[in-house]
Amino acid sequence: MIQDAPPPVVAPVALPEIVVTAARLPPAAADAAFSVVRIDQTVLSRSSRLDEALRSVPAVSLFRRTTSAAANPTTQGISLRAIAPSGAGRTLVLLDGVPLNDPFGGWVIWSQATPESLESLDVIRGAGSGPYGAGALTGTITLRERGPNNEGLDGVLDVSAAERGGVRAAGSASTRLGPVAVTLSGLREISDGYVPVRGPAAGAADTPLDLDSRSAALRVDTALGQANLSVRAATWEEDRGSGLAGTRANASGHSLSATAAQAPTADGYGWRLQAWRIDSNLANSSASVSDNRATTTPANDQFKTPATGWGLNAALRRRMADFFGGRLEWEVGADARFNDGETNELFSNPPPVTGFKKGRRAGGETKVAGVYVDASWTADDWLVAGGLRVDRWENKNGFRNEFDLATGAVLLNENDPDRSGEVVSARLAVRRDLGGGYAARAAAYSGFRPATLNELHRPFRVGNDITEANAALTPETLKGIETGLAFDRDGVRWGATVFWNQIEDAIVNVTIGTGPATFPRAGFVPAGGVLRQRQNAGTIDAWGVELNGSVDLSSAVSLNAAVSWTDAEIDGRSAAAQLTGLRPAQAPEWSATAGLDWRATDRLTLALAARYESSRFDDDLNSRVLDATVTLDARGEWALNPRTTLWLAADNLLDTDVEVSETGTGVAGYGPPRTVSAGFRLSY
Repeated sequence: MIQDAPPPVVAPVALPEIVVTAARLPPAAADAAFSVVRIDQTVLSRSSRLDEALRSVPAVSLFRRTTSAAANPTTQGISLRAIAPSGAGRTLVLLDGVPLNDPFGGWVIWSQATPESLESLDVIRGAGSGPYGAGALTGTITLRERGPNNEGLDGVLDVSAAERGGVRAAGSASTRLGPVAVTLSGLREISDGYVPVRGPAAGAADTPLDLDSRSAALRVDTALGQANLSVRAATWEEDRGSGLAGTRANASGHSLSATAAQAPTADGYGWRLQAWRIDSNLANSSASVSDNRATTTPANDQFKTPATGWGLNAALRRRMADFFGGRLEWEVGADARFNDGETNELFSNPPPVTGFKKGRRAGGETKVAGVYVDASWTADDWLVAGGLRVDRWENKNGFRNEFDLATGAVLLNENDPDRSGEVVSARLAVRRDLGGGYAARAAAYSGFRPATLNELHRPFRVGNDITEANAALTPETLKGIETGLAFDRDGVRWGATVFWNQIEDAIVNVTIGTGPATFPRAGFVPAGGVLRQRQNAGTIDAWGVELNGSVDLSSAVSLNAAVSWTDAEIDGRSAAAQLTGLRPAQAPEWSATAGLDWRATDRLTLALAARYESSRFDDDLNSRVLDATVTLDARGEWALNPRTTLWLAADNLLDTDVEVSETGTGVAGYGPPRTVSAGFRLSY
């Protein structure tokens, strides 16, 4: 009998492992030549909001000294270096390449991304040409979202309770489902808030800054051959009190992005293709306040501000291992961003108060598109980097319609002329390792920020102060130089940077007149109030010094400190001559931070963090002074086991009154009083 021969034994073929990660290009080698500060998991894990984590860097300027735990959505702008902070912000914030800046106002709703959802973030100081583009005027903040590890479930959950009704739960979880990795993150936070006006000046009109915030994001990653594809969807909403009776703010939105990327090999190509869309909405009401702060009168109801932003970007990166005795890395790319939106408002409620008399619709579209090339060359102890961008910006279809609510009669019907232009920006830097732990660098750069739809088209009101829009605004541009020296050896790290920056055509809220008076377009301004308008108000020159250092005193104790000094001055020229020689609003001269970490036992860790800020002005004319302040935060952590930590924290431990605003009649608003919170953190 003839039997079939057994099948031949075939040795197994070893297939290359496919690693599924977030679709992103690695940080460019060129970044090391510029001023970059990395915020790691230690700082992120101790912060309930990202802008609170960023305050550990003195060069970070939060508008009106207020974090997003209490700030109105329209003032959640962020700027780097105390050159000229603004509510719109002069810094581009990117989450794995996708802008988080609002398409209407440029501000950042920080609850979009929680500290628990990030693996790290970088603060890149200085204007960003090269791959960053429009909006990166004083710098760029790049966020990297967490992802799965090689196997099992990976994530973190933080749950806490605080004084004044504060409850917070936030977390992130990742897992692999076959060839797909799934990452889910979310936040829910509520608080009864605090009253910003306190003491004898406060009246029945002053109410708490309560908060109800929630967000969620889902990202799916999968491999595409040697590349990776990431699709991310997110939604968020926060509702908050505005500190005055009858006023509230609500910001909401959702986003969708898709990214395909392949990291370059040691001597090969990498690339990225990305598309994203953001839809946002804002409702914001304001009121005038009586002299004794006993009552408020509704002054404006911005009941709907729908806006859409979308964009595309592409990049091709190449690494060449042997190029004139060194390694060359270059990247070419293009990006485009498109925004459109409008404000819908009810306004004009003159005495006798019987309800709003007028309505307003105003808005338009903005576009910016650019191409760039960026490169770096590394050899032995040298790193040379440079980049060049060409962008075209456009403001179009701007309009402002005002009408009588009772009759529908048209009171104002304006169509703004379209405006456009080109901006060329560049950067060049060199870094050298000097040996012995020392490194020196120098850089020059330029950048620009187009006006937002909010600045172009939306007038707004805070108490009795009114600020008018200006559809004729052109982009503000920045040029600067800096040099730095750094040391890192044997547990001792320090750095020093000296910089000069100049903003041309700076967008500033310029005082037009004071109340009580009636003005064209703006209408009636009450006593104690002022009328301002956004204008391209000349130039702002700023010199500054930044110092930072840390030392590991032992395996259990570490110290860190940083200080920033900035001398900024406006030259209003003919556009705003009254501002010449003054300091920009909201720009402190000095800021400093210091921290102590002590691992007292294997289970107990104690931490102190102090922050100092010199006085700053709350207005363009430097007439409203916000006093200097020092705050101290304390935190203790007890490790129950390697995965679970209990923590207790006291923010503003000394209960310092931190002045954050001042009205024309001298009434001050303050930041949060001492707040004690406790919670647990689970890592899995």
